[in-house]
Amino acid sequence: MGQTVVLTGLVLAAYPYGDYDKRLVVLTKERGKITAFAKGARRQNSSLLAVSNPFVFGEFVLYEGRSSFNMMQAHISNYFEGLTRDMEGACYGCYFCEMAGYYTREASDETEMLKLLYQSLRALLNPRISRELARYIYELKAMVINGDCPVDFEQMELSPSAIYTLQFIAGAPVEKLYTFTVTPEVLGEVRNVLNQYRKLYIDRDFRSLEVLEALR
Repeated sequence: MGQTVVLTGLVLAAYPYGDYDKRLVVLTKERGKITAFAKGARRQNSSLLAVSNPFVFGEFVLYEGRSSFNMMQAHISNYFEGLTRDMEGACYGCYFCEMAGYYTREASDETEMLKLLYQSLRALLNPRISRELARYIYELKAMVINGDCPVDFEQMELSPSAIYTLQFIAGAPVEKLYTFTVTPEVLGEVRNVLNQYRKLYIDRDFRSLEVLEALR
């Protein structure tokens, strides 16, 4: 027998399914990464039309069947509409969501990744923060959360400021990550480190990153 559950999460991706439905990938606090179907979500009069899109964050009321979830309704606290109206912002957001999908799993505790993704999408809408810096903060912290990279940056040939920046990102709580800026020189050093780390620790290409880099 199925049951109704309420999960807090963020929609990572949405795909057409059948004639009028959508298949959603949702990163949730309680169940990790799940797949949910939103029936009729592509109909203009559907109550699920606005809530079954990437970046949407809130509480989702789902019917949990034997092998899948069906979305019944949602109580949304942030649509991140500013990203959907901005081509560059949308590309960054899609990349962040795609990387979150790469790292997260079903039925696992993904609380830290969900917090990181949420705060990182907020940072993309903050004009005081360089989006390129936000990208490198997100990449490094995602790797650290998932145990994918060393944090002994003092062994690298970097300036003291770059070492401090990397150490801060690796060790700071998610809520404190997007509270600083760096000089163009330090940003360049951080860029080089993260370019190396992606090649070393991530075994796939991200389509959204290819699109993002083509825009630059």
